[in-house]
Amino acid sequence: MNTFLNLLDNNEGPRHARRPHGTPLTVADYSAHFQQTKSRINGDSSWKLERAQHFEETSPGREALRSGDWQGALRLMEEGRAGITAQAAQDTQRGHVFHRLRVVEEPLTPYMQWELTTLAVRAECGRPVRVLDHAHIAPTEQTVGPLPELVVLGTEVLYEVRYTGRGVHQGAIAYTDPDAIHAVRDYIRGLYEHPAARDIGPYVSRSVQHLPPPPAA
Repeated sequence: MNTFLNLLDNNEGPRHARRPHGTPLTVADYSAHFQQTKSRINGDSSWKLERAQHFEETSPGREALRSGDWQGALRLMEEGRAGITAQAAQDTQRGHVFHRLRVVEEPLTPYMQWELTTLAVRAECGRPVRVLDHAHIAPTEQTVGPLPELVVLGTEVLYEVRYTGRGVHQGAIAYTDPDAIHAVRDYIRGLYEHPAARDIGPYVSRSVQHLPPPPAA
């Protein structure tokens, strides 16, 4: 059952008159398509919804978490500041803002402790991120199942990012149907602007920084 398509039909989620056709993309194709599309966006906003609480991604920081090297993970976050700041500045010059809404469940998984700390650094570098407790999407998920990861780039494309049950990236499905793009964009923006959503900086200061280093995960 396709959770994304059910989300379009659900009263709690974005509304759409018909089910759109999507184009499957491999991991490499998704990365290239994302970068090419993002580079064309001027004077518009993009939106990302992240739901899962664990991913098996590949990056130096993720490898540090996997090996239990928390200090190494923190060091890599700091070393990445200059690059993130430069990317954010390029987006600002084009009038493009990329908003990210991160759904959280407490107690946090080791992955989430790492990712939220990473996202707080990104926010300090000019990448806006807000967090929302999963309780506020529970009514929708009771009907359609766990929400997928969704990315909307301007008004050009909507991606349903795909993962295995273990959180291994499997690519994405790209949708260019204007109604679906606008429906999901409005849905994510509504969650981002939800009264219970919080900027990630204060959230991490209150709920994450005091935690002991996470175990290898």
